[in-house]
Amino acid sequence: MTQAHPQISANPVIRQLDDAAINRIAAGEVVERPASAVKELVENAIDAGATRIEVDIADGGKTLIRVTDDGCGMSAEDLPLALSRHATSKIDGTDLLNIHTFGFRGEALPSLGAVGRLTITTRARGHEGAELRVSGGQQGAVKPAALNGGTVVELRDIFHATPARLKFMRTDRAESQAISDVMKRLAMAEPYIGFVLRDVSGGNDRVSFRTDAETGDLFDALHGRLATVLGREFAENALKIEAEREGLRLSGYAALPTYSRGSSMAQYLFVNTRPVRDKMLYGALRAAYFDFLSRDRHPAAALFIDCDPHLVDVNVHPAKSEVRFREPGLARGLIVSSLRHALAEAGHRASSTVAGATLGAMRPEGMGAGDGAPRVYQMDRPSRGALSAAYHAQAPQFETPGFAEAVSARVEPQANPGETPQQGGDEALPLGAARAQVHENYIIAQTETGIVIVDQHAAHERLVYEKLKRQMAENGVAAQALLIPEIVELSENDCARLMELADELERFGLGIEPFGGGAVAVRETPAILGEVDCKGLLRDILDELDDLGEAITVQARIEAILSRVACHGSIRSGRRMRGEEMNALLREMEATPHSGQCNHGRPTYVELRLSDIERLFGRT
Repeated sequence: MTQAHPQISANPVIRQLDDAAINRIAAGEVVERPASAVKELVENAIDAGATRIEVDIADGGKTLIRVTDDGCGMSAEDLPLALSRHATSKIDGTDLLNIHTFGFRGEALPSLGAVGRLTITTRARGHEGAELRVSGGQQGAVKPAALNGGTVVELRDIFHATPARLKFMRTDRAESQAISDVMKRLAMAEPYIGFVLRDVSGGNDRVSFRTDAETGDLFDALHGRLATVLGREFAENALKIEAEREGLRLSGYAALPTYSRGSSMAQYLFVNTRPVRDKMLYGALRAAYFDFLSRDRHPAAALFIDCDPHLVDVNVHPAKSEVRFREPGLARGLIVSSLRHALAEAGHRASSTVAGATLGAMRPEGMGAGDGAPRVYQMDRPSRGALSAAYHAQAPQFETPGFAEAVSARVEPQANPGETPQQGGDEALPLGAARAQVHENYIIAQTETGIVIVDQHAAHERLVYEKLKRQMAENGVAAQALLIPEIVELSENDCARLMELADELERFGLGIEPFGGGAVAVRETPAILGEVDCKGLLRDILDELDDLGEAITVQARIEAILSRVACHGSIRSGRRMRGEEMNALLREMEATPHSGQCNHGRPTYVELRLSDIERLFGRT
């Protein structure tokens, strides 16, 4: 016999909750932490047409959040209505899909007033300033206030009306970091607005984030804003993304694979300028890079999808961080194809941070930890003719028999004695002309502006891999028929999902067919995979569908095999190469997409500018 819940009587009575309880329940969905309050208030300021927004916080936003903007403001008559639930100036309620603003639910201000001490001071153009205070849901009277224009919203002692929520708050530093992240996302979404975040804890006044309004066209403004928010390194190593398909437009910047990160924190996605955290979109970003990065590395990107508001539903959750596309496959495909196209267009390019890390690992003599500033040697660079004359004048006169022959046997001359390299030849090409091979693995090439160091094994591995992929795309994947089809028992729902992809899976050599109920018969497997655990493979595909919305497991496994084949079929470390072989490798790298990184995302070459090399030797 089941025991009744102790708190429920035999005849439960349905009660109407009062407004204070309703507001506190609603606030639990909208205001999860101080960063949520900052997000709602800053979005309101953006919707009000502000060009500059300042945010002051204290103790991680727990004791003070103050948002000041120069937007349109409100009149004294509208102020009480703004604090009523579901009162908004942004929609009229007739079409909940036609949303062009950040806010539209009318829940933020009443929710904040229900859990904290809220003060709003505002002044609309042509009206007098007004102030209204709310504490724990209890609204005071509207009073006159002095203000030039715009709105100042001050929230003190967040969750003082619901103290239990304070126990779930993290440290002041963690909450401040969450607020900073919110500000950065909104700053990226609105590059023409200036943002300032100050920490005023303990009477201090420390600016923790600041970015002024950008100018120029959208891409220039966005590039400048990303350089400020994400750093110059990201801006220097990011590829411009611009594509459109069936009403969806994708723009933004995505970093080169060699500029990858150890976590997904550098991934920023926006839908109609709204920052979102959508699993489907993150999965599409990962899928676009899955052929270039290992599982423990993550791409960096800031991508914006713009479309007609009727094509996407933003009213999925009160926090509005999730969206639902009318055609999710279209949005996903747009991201994957656009990023892969941009990465292919980048060719052999590798991130500049690779060269920076290389230079950072080099220290001139006398630059130890305890040394002061490096010595500087002022020396004019002689002309090429003077260099040639100096080389001949300083040529060693070998007195010891056999010494000259020993030296010449170890050094292969690149040109006739006294002959200078011709300009405009291979040196003018991106990866230059091969000059030497060191440690039987690294090719040293000379360019017009510096030198290039190439890892011959990693570079050739990528070249062979890309060739194998092209052959697979042209000729398909060979399938191996099973003598006895393997029967895999699944749920009827999982079986139906797999059968929807049967044609695509067959293209990769995996032949499946229904076997009644939830069973699937596997009749063919990709020959290149060898012996296959069919049940495990189908489970992995289903997991991939849940995670990304598209099955890439079979393709990923086949390409992993191709990568392994490429590794074993490429030039091995320790093999000596002739000059023409090295130059042929450099030319093929220049003509092959993605050759700037190996199959695991590591760089295949490092380019060092002559100016940086001279700085190491104190010649600047």
